[in-house]
Amino acid sequence: MSIFGKIMGAIFGTSASAASPATTADAGAAAAPGAAPADSVDVAAILDKAVAAKGEKLEWKTSIVDLMKALDIDSSLTARKDLAKELGYTGDTGDSATMNIWLHKQMMAKLAANGGKLPADIKH
Repeated sequence: MSIFGKIMGAIFGTSASAASPATTADAGAAAAPGAAPADSVDVAAILDKAVAAKGEKLEWKTSIVDLMKALDIDSSLTARKDLAKELGYTGDTGDSATMNIWLHKQMMAKLAANGGKLPADIKH
């Protein structure tokens, strides 16, 4: 399963894990059948609960690494480079800070495009 699919599955449930970046790339287009939940999902509630279960300070609202850690998904540089490739990142993967910012923005946008309800303070 793709890293993107693991993140989507962890937030939206296993039915969303079949989603791929290609089926969710255009926020204005209808999602592939079965790729998006029927109802809005409170992303903050799910991730806040996951962070609380970890017992450590994780800033999922601003960090792709912390978001992945909260969901028990490999957050290594290699995994993030793989996620960047899945999502079509064209920048320098050697500049991990810039790539991480881009990845976080992309994930927030894709979560919102697939029925995820995000807090107002998250830019996507």
